[in-house]
Amino acid sequence: MNRISTHVLDTALGKPAQDVPVRLERQVSPGEWRVLSLLRTDSDGRCAQMLPENEALGAGTYRLAFDTATYYRHQKSEGLYPVVEITFEAREGQSHFHIPLLLSPNGYTTYRGS
Repeated sequence: MNRISTHVLDTALGKPAQDVPVRLERQVSPGEWRVLSLLRTDSDGRCAQMLPENEALGAGTYRLAFDTATYYRHQKSEGLYPVVEITFEAREGQSHFHIPLLLSPNGYTTYRGS
């Protein structure tokens, strides 16, 4: 299984954050990133598979960028962080990453899920 997935929960509203733009990138060299996919969270706040079908999950550095400004604009609200970027390291032999984001207007938390 080669998979990178995410789940965004709006902790202030107590519900999934629907329609959040999410970008997955892989680091090519220091300071240089290649965009792998651009998706939006579904009605349950999830992107079940961020990794494109033709892309193998190899060892390297990856980054998820959540466009929270767009999300809050649709909520008719304001947030402190217009973009939340989560950078993580995939090591040889690892094949699945689930990276949840717990979001509120003035803070966020993330962890490695299962």
